[in-house]
Amino acid sequence: MQPSERWKVFYRVVRAIPRGRVSTYGEVAMLAGAPGYARHVGHALAALRGSRHSIPWQRVLAKDGARRARIAILDAVGAAAQRDLLSREGVAVGEDGRVDLDAFGWRRSGRERPTPRAPGERPRSRRRTRGSSGRS
Repeated sequence: MQPSERWKVFYRVVRAIPRGRVSTYGEVAMLAGAPGYARHVGHALAALRGSRHSIPWQRVLAKDGARRARIAILDAVGAAAQRDLLSREGVAVGEDGRVDLDAFGWRRSGRERPTPRAPGERPRSRRRTRGSSGRS
């Protein structure tokens, strides 16, 4: 199966993350020009499993609060492999699989992070397709 054009852009962003730094699925999606597509980044990286590639997938983690990220792989073997690869690069991974983004987070130069929502501000809802709410 050939990766889609969008996945190729995700892979390009992931390749840009330097050794010893991490990013989040959402940040990769935003930098790829697809904000809100964090799950798609996860699917694109999971599709690499079992193939030879030069994409440092281990450097992409799930957002866990404002200043932390975490290993999100549910498979214990995969999570241990990601932890080991990150540790070899000098990234401190806690026993709970969390990483401090202030210390190890990567911010691509020239790109600003999205502005945080004001307290109490509701997140933007996603458009629903017909039938997604259970109604016709």
